[in-house]
Amino acid sequence: MTRRYDRLLHLGNVMIDLTLNVPVLPEHGGDVLATGTDVSPGGGFNVIVAAVRQGLPVVYAGGHGTGLFGDRARAALRETGVAVLQPPKPGLDTGFVVCAVDGGGERTFLTSRGAEATMTNDDLAPLTAGPRDIVYLSGYSMLYPMNRQALMGWLDRLADTVPVVFDPGPLVGQIPPEVTDRLLPRVDWWTCNAREAAAVTGRGDPGQAALALSARTGRQCVLVRTGPDGCLLALPGRGVTRVAGFPVDAVDMNGAGDAHTGAFVAALARGVDPPAAARAANAAAALAVTAQGPASAPTSDEVACFMAAVAARG
Repeated sequence: MTRRYDRLLHLGNVMIDLTLNVPVLPEHGGDVLATGTDVSPGGGFNVIVAAVRQGLPVVYAGGHGTGLFGDRARAALRETGVAVLQPPKPGLDTGFVVCAVDGGGERTFLTSRGAEATMTNDDLAPLTAGPRDIVYLSGYSMLYPMNRQALMGWLDRLADTVPVVFDPGPLVGQIPPEVTDRLLPRVDWWTCNAREAAAVTGRGDPGQAALALSARTGRQCVLVRTGPDGCLLALPGRGVTRVAGFPVDAVDMNGAGDAHTGAFVAALARGVDPPAAARAANAAAALAVTAQGPASAPTSDEVACFMAAVAARG
């Protein structure tokens, strides 16, 4: 992906996050008092915000509902400057995610699907990706039978020159293997964390998992996030490259992977070489975990200042 792109066509799922900060997760059947709560747009919204804050325009082509959560999701998208292509689904609200953030900053999710899980062939029939678009897909969509059927049919019609970025998400192990096998050859960039890479490949070593995924993707481009250590890139003819991370004091890990993905895609769209794009994405994710909330991705100026400060310290 060496050319420049003008827009991210987001076909993931914008939902609402109900976030609870807790000292520890409760034992089975137990209860824990939350120290703080928040209601905010989440799911695919976090990738959208990260990309927009890095200067990449985004259009949301996923589903959304007509209820209170749907209204809130659309309002947040409008405030972010994101166009919404699909009309609201009548009689259905947007889904929500209960996210528990423990004292160490780790997050645990419980997801309730809604209108975003009911995309149809008719919904996607008018949708056309332009030659300067990048398409973003989420593994959550591949869990929902209606979305899966509609999106796979749409991908079959997508021009081969339009790049596809796929983020499988934490439930990648529940995506039917035949769907993964069909999807991988059309993926230009597969981006995930080490646990997700291991779930797909059976390889516990992130580098070996990245190579195994690279052999199965259409363009052989894979990014595997390895937490504070940074990430690994598997690129055609280059093997596996480690891109160092930025150690920080994390306060909230929620949305870190999304911040990384959005920043990485935005850098690629500017024509940045993948290792440099991954380094900038590592910086964006590091800054994101120092702030509370899922949509805590930094701006391009904040990333640039942070990286300059790190470089100055040597």
